[in-house]
Amino acid sequence: MPALRIMGWARAAFALLRARIALAGLLCCAMLTSAEAFYETPGWRADDHLAAFSVFRRFCETGPVAPALGAVCDEALGSLIETPFAARRFFEQRFEPRTLPETGLLTAYYEPEVEASRTQSAAFPAPLYRLPPGGPPYPDRPAVMAGALAGRELELVFLKDPVDAFFIHVQGSARLRLEDGTVMRVGFAGKSGHPYTSIGRVLVERGALTLEEATMTGIRAWLAANPDERDAVLAENRSFIFFREIEGLDAGLGPIGAAGRPLTPGRSIAVDPEVVGYGFPVFLETGGAFPGSQTALQRLTLAEDTGSAIRGPARADLFLGSGAAAGGLAGDVRLPLRMTVLYPRAGVQP
Repeated sequence: MPALRIMGWARAAFALLRARIALAGLLCCAMLTSAEAFYETPGWRADDHLAAFSVFRRFCETGPVAPALGAVCDEALGSLIETPFAARRFFEQRFEPRTLPETGLLTAYYEPEVEASRTQSAAFPAPLYRLPPGGPPYPDRPAVMAGALAGRELELVFLKDPVDAFFIHVQGSARLRLEDGTVMRVGFAGKSGHPYTSIGRVLVERGALTLEEATMTGIRAWLAANPDERDAVLAENRSFIFFREIEGLDAGLGPIGAAGRPLTPGRSIAVDPEVVGYGFPVFLETGGAFPGSQTALQRLTLAEDTGSAIRGPARADLFLGSGAAAGGLAGDVRLPLRMTVLYPRAGVQP
């Protein structure tokens, strides 16, 4: 009997060992399959994953996250990741890539920097408005241009050029250099609720610009060259944006996005939140050379913002930074896009 028991225990131990070996093989293969899925994405291994991880970690530590990101955010906050390789393995082991089937469009945006004043004058005639009290409906752009908000003390700050004000509406935020030398940051507070219309598209449909000319630079040039038609063209976009002053934001950080976090140049994107949730990593692949370079953009970004014109699948707007240089580059970005969204994988631990 003792010998039989020993043989039985030996068989059981051997079976357990085989099971553990098989399980280890399955886990190894599962992790390999995950990595291979990422490696099928062109440019994945060449990106700076540590930079992307830093943006993701900051998102996790600066506010509430979607329930689907809770566990992986906890791991990001508890992980000591200091190299690009370790950051890449973090994304490969904890996420699975799902490429959206549609070919979409990548554009870019920036934070304008312009001169401004807290008081209206002949030099600073164009206001940015606070959100009116009482809730919607709010007046649309043609109504505001006709004086619908006059006399209500809703003016937040005044700019030199109504075209600057219009493009700050499009971008959703701005750094304003005041007359006393200080810098004022303004951000999105609300919108009128009327549909957004691209005035670039309006000018193309009228034959005033070609599709290739309908960049921010081209639109600005046309408006400057046709001052008598300027206001009528601006009024074609009925959507109107209201602003608030943002105090206490580090001057070195980007503006606050719709997710409530500061944006990171080159790593934060605006998306349609009904398609991609805030905080989800998204790998971008453009179908052409990115302006200012000789190669396509292949980069891991984070969904942290949205915009009136950013609607539908495979649609992204890349934040490029602040000031005229960023604005000049952003205005030239219009590229075919493939988006791969990273979703947390269930049951995979480091």
